[in-house]
Amino acid sequence: MLKETMNSKERWTAVLTGKKPDRIPMDYWATQEVNEKLMKHLGLSTMEEVFKKLHIDRPLGVGPKYTGPTPPKDTDIFGIKYRTVGYGAGSYSEIAYAPLAKFETVEEIEKNYKWPSADWYDYSVIPGQLTGKEDRPVAGGGSEPFLTYKNLRGDEQSFIDMAANPGMVHYILGKLYGMAYENTRRIYETIPGKVFYSYVAEDMGSQEDLMFSPEHIREYFLPYMRKMITLVHEAKAFAFHHSDGAIRKIIPDLIDIGIDILNPIQWRCRGMEREGLKKDFGGKLVFHSGVDNQQTLPFGSVAAVKQEVKENIEILGKNGGYILGPCHNIQTVSPVENILALYEAGLEYGGKG
Repeated sequence: MLKETMNSKERWTAVLTGKKPDRIPMDYWATQEVNEKLMKHLGLSTMEEVFKKLHIDRPLGVGPKYTGPTPPKDTDIFGIKYRTVGYGAGSYSEIAYAPLAKFETVEEIEKNYKWPSADWYDYSVIPGQLTGKEDRPVAGGGSEPFLTYKNLRGDEQSFIDMAANPGMVHYILGKLYGMAYENTRRIYETIPGKVFYSYVAEDMGSQEDLMFSPEHIREYFLPYMRKMITLVHEAKAFAFHHSDGAIRKIIPDLIDIGIDILNPIQWRCRGMEREGLKKDFGGKLVFHSGVDNQQTLPFGSVAAVKQEVKENIEILGKNGGYILGPCHNIQTVSPVENILALYEAGLEYGGKG
């Protein structure tokens, strides 16, 4: 067993600053059903205990407490209504009502809709969330506005808006980014110098290609993201960018606006081959995750999982710049044995080289 000489925060810091950690940091993303299955299998009662047992370097997420107007049942602060949809072993909340779908102009929205505010939150609770967890990197603030945009307008209408109603897109994204920016600024102000990274995301890829044209990405997303990342860097934090799928075409643009960490590296998607990504972008950002949870984790053998972890460390982690983890939330179809194999292999191979 590798002797550990760093805590999780030190390990992440080493990777993000170009230094060599005692071993590859390991992160964890999963559904609640998987969490419960893993705790039961290990005979543990909390995920904190799971992280400790499996040597997982899970960041500590912090945020304010909501104190604003109470929304109706199954409705969020944006007026988006949800319904629970089961899939057998668990369930997801899916959109049942998009409150801005009925409007055709910005003027109609201005007249009939009330935007939520960062003033609806109490930020004074955040320092207490750090107590006793000083050895973990802190994740706080950030943005993923187009996800909310789609929930406000409906998926189909959101894509139509990009082509037919750019004024609507800029208006709504401006509101959403504005709130995210202010929320992030207040978090930094409340715990100055304590946030390690902020999550600056937009899902832009499908299995085969970008879901948006590069021109639309550059018009609607990147300017707002650049402003957010500037705020992140001014706070001495790192910008963690999440975008599923085949996004290779836009990675140079993401590097240009300042992302530091690229997640989740779905290397089986077109153009996302690990060797090519490392060769072209390895010195410009840190790769995060990379263990396939569409095929390997759910349907592969324990040996296949360990082999993929080994390959990821050898390819994406060559000369540093890699944080190990699943490509997205591990689903209930993934056997516990495969999940354990991921982290066992991370320990086995992550301290070599």
